[in-house]
Amino acid sequence: MIESYEIKPYTQAGKIPANRINNLYPLEMVLPVVGMNEYFVKKILGRHECLTEDMVVELLEQDAFSETFVPRSMVLQYLRKKLLTSSQNTASLISELDRLYKGDAISLIDRLKDQSIQCVVTSTPYWAMRIYDEFFIREWADGETCAFGLEQTPEGFIRHSVETLYHLQRKLTPAGSLWWNIMDSYNTRTQIRNNASEALYAMQGHDKKTWKDHKYKRYSAGHSYLQDGEQCLIPQRIAERASRIGFYVKSMISWCKTASMPEPQQSRVSRNVEYILHLTVQRTPLFHKQAYLSLPADLGGKQDFESEKLSDFWHLPTSAGGNGHGAQFPLQLPGRCIALSTNEEDTVLDPFMGSGTTAMASVILNRHYIGFDISDKYIQLAARRIENSISNPQRKTE
Repeated sequence: MIESYEIKPYTQAGKIPANRINNLYPLEMVLPVVGMNEYFVKKILGRHECLTEDMVVELLEQDAFSETFVPRSMVLQYLRKKLLTSSQNTASLISELDRLYKGDAISLIDRLKDQSIQCVVTSTPYWAMRIYDEFFIREWADGETCAFGLEQTPEGFIRHSVETLYHLQRKLTPAGSLWWNIMDSYNTRTQIRNNASEALYAMQGHDKKTWKDHKYKRYSAGHSYLQDGEQCLIPQRIAERASRIGFYVKSMISWCKTASMPEPQQSRVSRNVEYILHLTVQRTPLFHKQAYLSLPADLGGKQDFESEKLSDFWHLPTSAGGNGHGAQFPLQLPGRCIALSTNEEDTVLDPFMGSGTTAMASVILNRHYIGFDISDKYIQLAARRIENSISNPQRKTE
């Protein structure tokens, strides 16, 4: 664990470089980084298989341009670098199923065979909310060097989330689904906790430290527009950018938790909802809507307070956070997602495996799994829980 860490919301100013290089960029390389579809680009530039840098800049000057995972001022630099490195990945492919792999998520995602994953179910780190025992510091496409979840701005976290989605996109089968669990954050001056119980301890008035006494904290002043105490709208902004890089945003599901941490706020309502983005690569993915009614409740089937009709409001329990991981989601969540969007023997991926809940649900539902995590501790924990689900399948919710 790092000794101390501070998040100060500094937004760098920049502009598109004036110099041009005589490079030609494949259209499919340009589309996700400028956030436009092929039809719109052809409307602006005409029909071209490759684009010059002047053409790329013309797209950046359109009113329809909106950032995806690279700031506007860095798009040319990103494309130049990608053109040089696009054929340099010589790492061996990951082909072994029902296994956990240790390492950085994006590096391991790139080693998967294209169109080999039917379903992704994951919960990433949330922005500036937790310090983990182990983490991986990487250089992202936007130039920031940090661990995922410890970006200096919510925009950085949004870019890095969408960059991860970009790497996952070509790994999904044409009929596959990606379920992305994410919670919003507030732009507030606050300490960053190690776990949920530590936060609850502080909310109960037991933590006598002042904000400045904490080793891990974030500031709120200095952002380009967000003010102190303002909600960042991170899930919604990830969903919009996911659409721009080519995903279908099928649903933005509200997960209403049966229990949530109290928030000592007097100026706003307390949060009881997280979000699950359902993303696909085609309009009509594999979808077993009837599984909602046939699946056992403790594996994600219809819950109390839910109607017979599956909607975008899911009333699922909150995990107790035991087994050494304070941020795991309940078995019902991946169980429902997997049952809805896979057949038996299909492969399910969780690139941020944590305590292994997605793999457990896959085993119980007779699907194959692949899991990635940077932590030896969580890999070992997940392996024990998966083994328990194989040897004691009736103990689904433990």
